[in-house]
Amino acid sequence: MRRTLYKSLGISAVAVVLASFVYGGVYAAEKKKSEAGPPRCNSLTVEADCTARSDCSWVAASIDSKTQKQKRKAFCRSKPKAPSGKKADKKKT
Repeated sequence: MRRTLYKSLGISAVAVVLASFVYGGVYAAEKKKSEAGPPRCNSLTVEADCTARSDCSWVAASIDSKTQKQKRKAFCRSKPKAPSGKKADKKKT
């Protein structure tokens, strides 16, 4: 009788510990999602919003010269990042 009581208490304790680890991992993931930064450049659709940021550049719409119809819509894209590290040093020399 005593052995089964200790065994069930041990199993319950392990279950509580595992449940707390799982809940903590889920909570941390939800918290990380809620701490979002500024919107990505490719999600901006207004030229003023895109040009206001230093890490984005606006690409004008492409218009066909014969038909005067728009081939491609205007969009915002992120600027390329400057190379860093050993590769940048090799290119300079």
